[in-house]
Formats: sequence, C-alpha cells, structure tokens
Amino acid sequence: MGLLEDLQNRSGNQCELSGAADDLVIYEVPPVSTGGLDGSILISATCKNQIENPETMDSNHWRCLNDSMWSEHDAVKVVAWRMLNRLKSEGWPQDLLDMMYLDDEVLAWAKATGEGQDATDMVVHRDSNGVVLENGDSVVLVKDLKVKGSSMVAKQGTAVRRISLDRENAEYIEGKVDGQQIVILTKYVKKL
Repeated sequence: MGLLEDLQNRSGNQCELSGAADDLVIYEVPPVSTGGLDGSILISATCKNQIENPETMDSNHWRCLNDSMWSEHDAVKVVAWRMLNRLKSEGWPQDLLDMMYLDDEVLAWAKATGEGQDATDMVVHRDSNGVVLENGDSVVLVKDLKVKGSSMVAKQGTAVRRISLDRENAEYIEGKVDGQQIVILTKYVKKL
C-alpha cells in the first residue's frame, strides 16, 4: 500500500483536522525529515490552503481543532498546536492550548517552524539579498569559502540543497557541499 492508502485507512477517508471528506490531500508536516506515515496527515484542500497561506485563515473553520487536538497521531497534534498558536489572539484557542499536552519530543517538533513564538523572539534567516530562508530551501554560494578543519574550498556558484537552519543564530545555516555537511554564513548565500 502507498502513503495515500495508509493515510486514508488511518483517517477513515476524512480530513484528520476538520473531518471533511472532500478534496483530501497529503500534507507533510514541516520540517520534513521522515515524511511517510508518521510525518504526514490527510487533510482537506481548504485546511491545507489556510495552513500555507495564513492571510486566508478563517478562525471559525479551525474550531474543529477542539476534537482533532486529541488525536493519537503526533503529526495531527503538531499541526493542531501550530494552528491554535497562530489563532490564539482570538481567545478561544488559548483555552484549548492550556488543555493540550504534548510530549517534549512532539512539542519540539511543533515549535521547529517557529510557530507559537512572539515575532520579536523569532530567529529569521535571510540570504545576502535579504530574502527569508526556510528549512529545505536551496541556496547558491556567492563567494568561494574555505571550510574550517578541512582543505576543501566551496566554490562560488555551488548549489547547496535542502539546507537546515540554526534555530539559535540567524547567521548560520547547514548544508552539504561535495558530500560534506558544513556550516555556512547566510551572508554568503543567495536563495535559488
């Protein structure tokens, strides 16, 4: 069986957030490391659109989280926690967040995208042109870089795919160059 069939069986052919039965799609919960059944959920196209485009959010649509936040599946709980945090200025989501319990590992996953943090506390990574970088983005080096602890030189124009961000420091990202995982300063990269 494929991932879609596994998710359909797990969810009973319904959106794991809203319970809708139409226009169901697979949503890989970021930051995607494992994907697969444990890292994905089956949701309606409406939910997916509102998750990916916060400006289109309809807070009444998300009252369904009152039920889905109790899911036995971590990926569903992570998305519920993120959406409740995104909506907590509405009042009612804060009550649900106060009731919600996530194991430390699941909570770390939920917080990995920066959701739920005050904008003043968030670490924002920007490339040499000021463009915001996200986990999984591809970048290109804008100058030759010597790699510390190695004789390797990462050449200008080298593409670095699927970068990961340092959540503590906005100036650092990590990526593989010639098969070696290295730390790169954001001021030396441009988003592809």
